[in-house]
Amino acid sequence: MPTLAEVNVGDELPAQSFPLQRLNLIQYCGASGDFNVIHWNERIATMVGLPNVIAHGMLTMAEAGRVLTDWAGDPGRVVKYGTRFTKPVVVPDDDKGATVDVSAVVTEKGEDGTVTVELTATCDGSKVLGKAFGVIKLPAS
Repeated sequence: MPTLAEVNVGDELPAQSFPLQRLNLIQYCGASGDFNVIHWNERIATMVGLPNVIAHGMLTMAEAGRVLTDWAGDPGRVVKYGTRFTKPVVVPDDDKGATVDVSAVVTEKGEDGTVTVELTATCDGSKVLGKAFGVIKLPAS
């Protein structure tokens, strides 16, 4: 885990990629209690105008947030996390599924021992989260 003294504005966190397949969506349905059919039934998803089954927005957000928690070393150090959903993650019914690629950079270093990190999450080259950020409380030394 980095210390506040070791971190500077402009530092990049390790980028990560998160594969999502239909099985992951079904598992998330059970874990979250969100069984909306657009997350598992292609016929219904396309009938309501979606290109295919889509991942839960909160699942996409959670995967992106792992970049913060992995870097901080302790999920409890993430004191704020927010985003806007800009585009759904379409998950085709094949062996590949979809991949959410997440990069992050430190944009601010606060006097209160926190750093603000801006996240960029894309799938197939398109941004899927907007205004994604986290505030992390780091140890002084």
